[in-house]
Amino acid sequence: MKILIVGLGSMGKRRARLTKGIDSSIRIAGVDTAESRRAEATDLGLIDAAYPSIAEAVAAEAPDAALVCTAPLTHAAIISELLDNSLPVFTELNLVADGYEENMAKAKEKGVLLFLSSTMLYRRETQYIKQQVAAFGKPVHYIYHIGQYLPDWHPWENYKNFFVGNARTGGVREIFGIDLPWLLDAFGDVTHVTVQEDSISDLGLPYPDCVTLLLRHASGAQGVLAADVVSPKAVRNFECFGDGLHLFWEGNPKALYEFKNGDKQFVDTYTSFEHDNRYSDNIVENAYVDELTNFFACLRGEETSRWSFEQDLAAIRIMDKT
Repeated sequence: MKILIVGLGSMGKRRARLTKGIDSSIRIAGVDTAESRRAEATDLGLIDAAYPSIAEAVAAEAPDAALVCTAPLTHAAIISELLDNSLPVFTELNLVADGYEENMAKAKEKGVLLFLSSTMLYRRETQYIKQQVAAFGKPVHYIYHIGQYLPDWHPWENYKNFFVGNARTGGVREIFGIDLPWLLDAFGDVTHVTVQEDSISDLGLPYPDCVTLLLRHASGAQGVLAADVVSPKAVRNFECFGDGLHLFWEGNPKALYEFKNGDKQFVDTYTSFEHDNRYSDNIVENAYVDELTNFFACLRGEETSRWSFEQDLAAIRIMDKT
């Protein structure tokens, strides 16, 4: 198999590394307009060939599929070009609905896969929470705080110089884009949203740095979802409770608990897990591997994707209220 990775920044390099780990026989061609990124990915042995444009890569490599790992606002046009070449597409978070209707229609017309990343749906902790809530069968409430310090996201570059500096694809919006899908998956469609916004930092952002949502789900569940980009320590604190159910999660595989028999008990959802030390301890590599594995299985017609462009529109509509 040959795949094309468009965008050789941090995420493009991660996807290339993990793809080689899944199947070392896969040939990877990289595309990036920056010569330095092409050279770095090549020198690291992450890709087998590098090109400055999609057109050149497609002509030279005739790939079987493509991964879009560029900044979100570039996705729509890149996906469209890849679909024009009848290539199945895996795309990172889009965060905006630009080109959704057109690209969904084009993928259907071409008969090719349009696969949307939603890595949190592949976390075993979130799937355990979903299963427990479903088995409980009664309304629950949850409180979820995700806090990160924006300058720490890409310490090698100024946060104003990549997509989180843009109001349309800002850091708080990306947090919502990452976590809303699994919340919708676990607790159901949202029927009502209340929003509170604030700016409490000196980061100079063109958007609020703290946003809190009160979400009412069709299932009867209600949740408080608070996201910020000012917390000095990266945190992910989740608590879900009902009359007979109490779950706690601090964002990493070693911190999922349930209250049973009068005691807070650890829930082990991973026999082992991989962690990249460049990132917070709540970033687990296994979920990225499982997601790519699902994509390749979808290409073979063996599985279906866990998140779709159609479903993502619901999450984007919630984000658009902030």
